[in-house]
Amino acid sequence: YHSKFNNNERVEIWNKVKNGAYKVVLGARSAVFLPFQNLKLIVVDEEHEPSYKQYDPAPRYQARDSAIYLAHLHNAKVVLGSATPSLESYYNALNGKYGLVEMHERFGGVKLPNQQVVSISEETKRKTMVSYFSSVLIKDIDLALSKKEQIVLFQNRRGYATILICATCGYTPKCVNCDVSLTFHKSSGKLHCHYCGYQQSSVSICPACGSVHVEQKGFGTERIEEELRLLYPDVTIARLDMDTTRTKNGLQQILSDFQDKKTDILIGTQMVAKGLDFDNLSLIGVINADTLLGYPDFRAYERSFQLLAQVAGRAGRRAEQGNVCIQTYDAENRIIKQVVENDYVGMYNDEIVEREKFLYPPFSRMIFLYVKHKDSSVLDKASFVLAQTLKAKFGPRVLGPEQPLVSRVRNLYIKQIIIKADKNTAINKVKAVLRETLTQFNATKDYKSI
Repeated sequence: YHSKFNNNERVEIWNKVKNGAYKVVLGARSAVFLPFQNLKLIVVDEEHEPSYKQYDPAPRYQARDSAIYLAHLHNAKVVLGSATPSLESYYNALNGKYGLVEMHERFGGVKLPNQQVVSISEETKRKTMVSYFSSVLIKDIDLALSKKEQIVLFQNRRGYATILICATCGYTPKCVNCDVSLTFHKSSGKLHCHYCGYQQSSVSICPACGSVHVEQKGFGTERIEEELRLLYPDVTIARLDMDTTRTKNGLQQILSDFQDKKTDILIGTQMVAKGLDFDNLSLIGVINADTLLGYPDFRAYERSFQLLAQVAGRAGRRAEQGNVCIQTYDAENRIIKQVVENDYVGMYNDEIVEREKFLYPPFSRMIFLYVKHKDSSVLDKASFVLAQTLKAKFGPRVLGPEQPLVSRVRNLYIKQIIIKADKNTAINKVKAVLRETLTQFNATKDYKSI
């Protein structure tokens, strides 16, 4: 059961679940809202996945937590499964709120993959980089291909070039609706906004100064695919990202071809980390791990560990030990080292100290308020007034207003206010105060348009 079903299919499944016709239901996050009659077990696979949380459109909910509450209503059991649990779930397990069952070996006794870290800086100094590929990764690719084994290359950014920039004046094409740079997609020859879908033709002459020195900076999966085809013209290569899976059967076709060994190398974004299991996959290459580590979010290191560990776990899942090559500019980064050492507990211990020190979950309950308006000056005033009102009620646990990473989307300017609610305070009481405050705020004449 998932959102791609049409209304008729949804009604049919809804009625059959209500009538008890199904003993087992396999579903995405929306399946928690089905009318179960005799529910006794819920399994939340890969419970750490951020995609369990729905942000837009409403209703906004965390399906994992909803599943736990659903099980409570039905007196059912819940199994939260993950090789890299969320910090909150592992914290609950260590503190007795959840039971903890650990597997210290891979299924079937298969050895963990051999992992190595390659410094892009050192390779660049030695002039041994071939395009975006280190000499170590090239050697590993050559060896895998010679043994008729398959390869996955991971780059968590789609498109061809991250941005275009004028080398003369520094101009960068930006979205007309959002405060983000446009990403160049060579397949369409256009610049794309990954937030609102806006597209425009690419530029070879700078519209600001007339210079012809417009350069492409950064790279995504599309660029990796092109460079790889130049290096290995006789090898079958496929790409797995949002651009190649838009058609109805696009995803299934790409995965089927890889499963049937019709594809030698698969290049992908985080979609390649989603529990895929291939018999002949022996090598995982992470093109640039730094794109994950530098994200401005308190969960960045946790999610970097989870994603890198999950990607690495795709290699060598049968008799042969797999290989993982992680390319990075920051080879001494503790998260990179912990991934290589398969040290989840070490990562947890480091992160939980930081979370407690700065009162982040699981030591608080965080509420994010996003204030939006088409006029930035109106937004600035309104968000300041709202934040001051909330600080008067909740004290220093209210942060902001601040601009989020992307401060304008679809022509609406955005400010963010964060409330770190005490975890021992009933969240419903906090929400009740918040609703009352927002109701009064929205009733104010000057802020009705917010």
